[in-house]
Amino acid sequence: MVDYQQKSRYDIGDLLEIMRLLRSEGGCPWDREQTHKSIRSDMIEEACEVIEAIDLEDTELLREELGDVLLQVVFHCRIEEEAQTFNFSDVCDEVCKKLIVRHPHVFGDVLADTTDEVLKNWDAIKMQTKGQETYTDTLNSVAKSLPALMRAQKVGKRAMRAGMDFRTAEDAMACIGAEKAEFERAVASGSTADIEDELGDLLFSCVNAARHLGIDAEQALKNSTEKFIRRFAVTEELTRAEGIDMKELPIEELDTYWGKAKKIILEEIEND
Repeated sequence: MVDYQQKSRYDIGDLLEIMRLLRSEGGCPWDREQTHKSIRSDMIEEACEVIEAIDLEDTELLREELGDVLLQVVFHCRIEEEAQTFNFSDVCDEVCKKLIVRHPHVFGDVLADTTDEVLKNWDAIKMQTKGQETYTDTLNSVAKSLPALMRAQKVGKRAMRAGMDFRTAEDAMACIGAEKAEFERAVASGSTADIEDELGDLLFSCVNAARHLGIDAEQALKNSTEKFIRRFAVTEELTRAEGIDMKELPIEELDTYWGKAKKIILEEIEND
């Protein structure tokens, strides 16, 4: 047991000290064994739970999940502090300096009266401070660990800033048709490599169209997935009510129940 005075309320200093104690010789065996890589997925999971709390508009849950993300930050910082490379204070110092440098219209004498001007300055400063000399550098800097749709949309947006983009949403949507035709030819060829390649191009063209239409492709797919699950659940309820195991039905009959489920859901929406 470690020597620690419990309190009725804690602050960031307490969190840093608790993490130090957990990683100390008299602390927790599990915490002492962890590395950046071993808790890598925890950061992803906690960030996703923050997003879920935001989507649910649940402020109490959001407060809790933000704390879990902060814990991950403190955990990683503690690992580096033990290696005598940097600590939590260094992280705070760096992000504060970054915010000041990238907001010269607030902390300096640069004029930026609109959001577009702010973002233009931000991008220019970011390129300079990160040593990005070409537009390609800005595309390569988009994290490869991002969800594929999100990364594709961000890459497309950065390409747009370099002038490489469709002129209109209509042009972007027309590209979907062209890519669909290429995908169908690949399927007909039977080449798995070609099918994968053309499917990727088709998905990328859909993301570009979404960007031009002001739609978040990641959110759009998330919504469609949830819609599918909801309709699937109602379809299963309908078949079970008739004593039928849905997996025993041919797809043609399942489609009939699927249509009924869609109608039920639409009626529920209209009645709300």
